[in-house]
Amino acid sequence: MAAMEEDILGDRELRSIQEQMAMIEVKDAPGEMMEVVDVTRFPSSYILNSPQEQTLLNLADNFCRQYSHLYPDRRALFTSPLNECKVEKFVCSTLRPTLLPYPELYHWEEAARFVSEFLEMEPLNPVTELPQRLFSSYSVLRNQKGNCFDFSVLLCSLLLGAGYDAYCVSGYATREVCLMDESREACPLLNLEPETPGTSPLKPLKKYSVRPPRQLVSKFELQQELKKEAKVQASRLRQQQEEEQRLEDAEKPAPDPLYGLRVHCWVLVLSGKREVPDNFFIDALTGTAYRTRDQRFLGIESLWNHQNYWVNMQDCRRGCQDLTFDLGDPVCWEFMLLNAVKPVLLIPDTKEEEDDEEENEDQDQVMLQAPVSWVLPIVVTPKEFEMRCPQGKKLLQYKKARLEKWAPYLQEDGRVTRLTLFQDTLCSIELEVQDWFQNRKDKLDLRQQKRQHGVTTEYFSPGRVDALKVHTFRSKAPETERTMMFYSEARLDGLQRREEQPKEMLELFQGRPDFLHHRHTLYGKRPKKVSIAGGPTEANPRPILKITERFLRNPEKSANEDVAERIFLITEGRIHVRCHRPDDHITTSTWEFLKPANLGEKGAHVVLSPETCISYQVEPLEKFNKQLYVYESLVHLQQGEQHAQEAVRKSEAEVLEILSRRVQEEADPQLTISIYDPERNESSKKQRAAQERALKEERQRQAALEMDYLAPYLALLGDPERLTRTQAQQVKEDCLRDLKDRLIQQANLIQARFEKETQELQKKQQWYHQNQPSMIKEDEETYLEYCSEAMFRIQILETRLNRHKKLAPQTYLALEDRLSKDLRLCEQLLNL
Repeated sequence: MAAMEEDILGDRELRSIQEQMAMIEVKDAPGEMMEVVDVTRFPSSYILNSPQEQTLLNLADNFCRQYSHLYPDRRALFTSPLNECKVEKFVCSTLRPTLLPYPELYHWEEAARFVSEFLEMEPLNPVTELPQRLFSSYSVLRNQKGNCFDFSVLLCSLLLGAGYDAYCVSGYATREVCLMDESREACPLLNLEPETPGTSPLKPLKKYSVRPPRQLVSKFELQQELKKEAKVQASRLRQQQEEEQRLEDAEKPAPDPLYGLRVHCWVLVLSGKREVPDNFFIDALTGTAYRTRDQRFLGIESLWNHQNYWVNMQDCRRGCQDLTFDLGDPVCWEFMLLNAVKPVLLIPDTKEEEDDEEENEDQDQVMLQAPVSWVLPIVVTPKEFEMRCPQGKKLLQYKKARLEKWAPYLQEDGRVTRLTLFQDTLCSIELEVQDWFQNRKDKLDLRQQKRQHGVTTEYFSPGRVDALKVHTFRSKAPETERTMMFYSEARLDGLQRREEQPKEMLELFQGRPDFLHHRHTLYGKRPKKVSIAGGPTEANPRPILKITERFLRNPEKSANEDVAERIFLITEGRIHVRCHRPDDHITTSTWEFLKPANLGEKGAHVVLSPETCISYQVEPLEKFNKQLYVYESLVHLQQGEQHAQEAVRKSEAEVLEILSRRVQEEADPQLTISIYDPERNESSKKQRAAQERALKEERQRQAALEMDYLAPYLALLGDPERLTRTQAQQVKEDCLRDLKDRLIQQANLIQARFEKETQELQKKQQWYHQNQPSMIKEDEETYLEYCSEAMFRIQILETRLNRHKKLAPQTYLALEDRLSKDLRLCEQLLNL
């Protein structure tokens, strides 16, 4: 009894455990995308395996069992996962080499960037196990999400289609690589190399040049100062290094308890094809390339392409640093399929070969080829390629930087990329914001905003009316600090750079016919202006105190007559002129003019005094001392001063116009749309719709004309909108006459065919009566058969003729009635 009670209690416990287990719901891992898939949407290659595929699956299963038996401590191989239809597929057949019709994807950098931006990453779950399923690239592109294996398979397919020697790698990587954590990596858009300012080339010393004056400075004092400065610099450098080390230690990630166990998949590109000099890795999640010895990758289990599968037989205790990637070496890499893709290194044998033919036959029997890919063609539409990111936007976090990307035309202002730089690792204090734009009507390409300094720099592409290239400013208000650079080739004045301050303005020119390359303007304090209520409002420009112009050397003039610099002291009424220095001189000619009060007045008598012109002449000429030359020079310089003032005022007006235009452009940014973009070009849409509508109307009109029985007669009259009585009567008579003629012609035709058949039958009957005695049985049968067919045709023609004679009057009357009811004729015919 006790034994029975124990058995009963054991059964109860077992049942309770079974009930509890039945209540547990097993959910698929989110990273595996185990949602229900409609298999009817896929072809048979997704649902069934061909005989060749089944043979390879059996071979892979046998290979994995032998591998597990020989290496029980190593992880199982990733050879035949389930696809989206839950059917086992060989991983080599999952790759489908494809070359998409986009020139950008022909290079590995753009292809890797496209895959990393187009898809959304889903981490493996669990992170230490291989995925149970591997989706086709077709489904991955449709869903726009996948794990590292899906990313790598798609990227490898694109690289193989572009001609690269690419492979998918299954192995182990660090936590940051597996989770796509780039928060401790520098943003690739940043230029980390320090910019070295360009040094001007040293001019060669001439043989008879003047020696520089001796510097009467104590060398001992200089040495002591240098020593002190070196100590200070060393102390600062040591403090800086300690601070950097402290920050680096603080930013180091916490120890990973799963270090070396996290499964990851990436792409290997071997050298040789497409002029690749060295082997390198590509992390498909980020699109970043790494050296094969990079410490982020901790080991490799296997790799494959669309033709074969290789298992790593090398020691990975130091990660991938000591690995060699000669896939033809059977000591380092064990292959699954024996084919001629990678030549196998053979060990030389000194013994005599036995039975070479049998060995070749056995080798041919073992030789297997990977089957054709079961995956649907990889297709990316132009709209998808333009959108790039899922839903057209993506956010990436880097070390002290945040990168945002948008598809073209998604943002109203045309922004496609924004890079925000921060001062701290928590990304709370902004230092700089960089925005990239596309398809802007104002040609804006890049805007850099330095938050702490309050400086904004805008870069423009060629094509603007004002030829603006770069604009750096603190405020958009006029008469503030700003710098403008222009495309000098596109401007008539050759302006290259304009720097403006509240009290001065500097302009640099290039390629001018008058050799002007520098103009500096100095302003004074604007006087207060009293405005009268109701009176006219006039401009109150800043007074110009001084204008300095510098010119390049004019080879057609002598240096003593070629002006190098002109200084107009407007408030003082003086002008300074300096000429170019001749090559064999050490000084230059200078002129200082004092403008007379009545200079430039019409009909005024100008008196020149010795103070009017003070000059220093390197090579004195007689004409320089004449009063006429001095007067003409004064008049010429006064005109130059007026032209310089007009040019300055014109520059001020241009600055105001540019600022006003920029305010309007930023308030309402306009985007340009190509004429080859049928989706967004509204004018092209309307034009195409109008063309289709006109074509449809033309087809309807042609169809109506083909069915209109009056069209030929109206065409003879020139298709008038309204017929006269005479024309209407003529059209009716012509139409009835033509119908009558056609009916008579048709009756005559039937009658002629009837008479022809009757005559031929009579002739045949006469021939029969004449030759009947000598005819054989076959001739009689032929004759009887001909008579039967002839009588049948004659009977048909007779019936048609009688029917035509009966229906012809009815047809004529029906047309006459129809003409009398036609709106184009009845109105005129009723008035008769």
